[in-house]
Amino acid sequence: MSKRLRSSEVCADCSGPDPSWASINRGTFICDECCSVHRSLGRHISQVRHLKHTPWPPTLLQMVETLYNNGANSIWEHSLLDPASIMSGRRKANPQDKVHPNKAEFIRAKYQMLAFVHRLPCRDDDSVTAKDLSKQLHSSVRTGNLETCLRLLSLGAQANFFHPEKGNTPLHVASKAGQILQAELLAVYGADPGTQDSSGKTPVDYARQGGHHELAERLVEIQYELTDRLAFYLCGRKPDHKNGQHFIIPQMADSSLDLSELAKAAKKKLQSLSNHLFEELAMDVYDEVDRRETDAVWLATQNHSTLVTETTVVPFLPVNPEYSSTRNQGRQKLARFNAHEFATLVIDILSDAKRRQQGSPLSSSKDSVELILKTINNQHSIESQDNDQPDYDSVASDEDTDLETTASKANRQKSLDSDLSDGPVTVQEFMEVKNALVASEAKIQQLMKVNNNLSDELRIMQKKLLGKDAN
Repeated sequence: MSKRLRSSEVCADCSGPDPSWASINRGTFICDECCSVHRSLGRHISQVRHLKHTPWPPTLLQMVETLYNNGANSIWEHSLLDPASIMSGRRKANPQDKVHPNKAEFIRAKYQMLAFVHRLPCRDDDSVTAKDLSKQLHSSVRTGNLETCLRLLSLGAQANFFHPEKGNTPLHVASKAGQILQAELLAVYGADPGTQDSSGKTPVDYARQGGHHELAERLVEIQYELTDRLAFYLCGRKPDHKNGQHFIIPQMADSSLDLSELAKAAKKKLQSLSNHLFEELAMDVYDEVDRRETDAVWLATQNHSTLVTETTVVPFLPVNPEYSSTRNQGRQKLARFNAHEFATLVIDILSDAKRRQQGSPLSSSKDSVELILKTINNQHSIESQDNDQPDYDSVASDEDTDLETTASKANRQKSLDSDLSDGPVTVQEFMEVKNALVASEAKIQQLMKVNNNLSDELRIMQKKLLGKDAN
């Protein structure tokens, strides 16, 4: 972290001192209390990361820091800067406000409702407006003006917009110009490093041709961010993309024939999904990994003597209104998996992602197998399924034939083998990580119990105080 981040920064939402979290897609720094609200909104609204206790790609942190220092918060609080807003009684939260309802209501209005963002004049055709904004974004990314591009994105510009006259996307332009921070911002908003221009070249190609080697390497990392994050969750390691290694996949080997058949049944169901539905499932699992890891960091960094219900862990993935109710239910049910069961699901996702990228006769879909390698942030650019299309059946549904039940049965008495062709993970390494995950889950449950006890004691004390006041 830079020295500037350790100085007198303030929370973008309540102006509290020394914020310790960042909202990546909003370009702001936030305090613990405000972060508790951000986390409850979901990653489609705010992607939070701890400034000190979470690993950061250096250029991603630099991107957020640059946005914050250049006034990105004024994009989300534009109308509040107008003196007339003070006269109307509208104001931002302050450090002394309660989390609920004061800070929570303000943060939801600010980021979920975009209540204070500058609005463009109404036009008959919104698609024309979005196209115009996207063309402006296409031109702006060749410069270093990040806040201008964030403002355009906040108004509806599309990060993956394909310019019909230029024959490329904003990420192609930024890569050719060597604008690595612009590339980071575009990727956060869904730009795909694997997209080809009219000449068949990708942003990675342009970065390499221009001698921007750091940018080229970072774009490859972004392209594999989903599978890299899942692998890191399992074994604390990432593939060596520089040397052509793009997957690390611990594989489970059953100790009995019966259990092996159950495991095969679970994998067969996973393999039967179309590429589009598999991508959705993979992104949902990615979000669940992020929720679990962020909760672990959250609990490790809080003062548990003052931990109260209103700032506790997020128990399951928040609802994303862009998704079907079936998919949202499935996303929430992922929280039911214990550490061992969830690790098995992640391994199966990684294995099938590799199979799909390399091509396999098991899949009859003609969709691009590169879809799974998009970053998780591409959720912003994926269109909702039509109502007449089959919804993604939740991986944790209550049916006996679903993946959760099958995976749960198949998980008993597992032994571990490694994918020796792509970065072997030893039995000892895997079991150490699994034991750590189980211990972490037990710690979370213990802390939640302590939290509930503290909340009960707090209510008892409040009742006693109210009784004294009444007397």
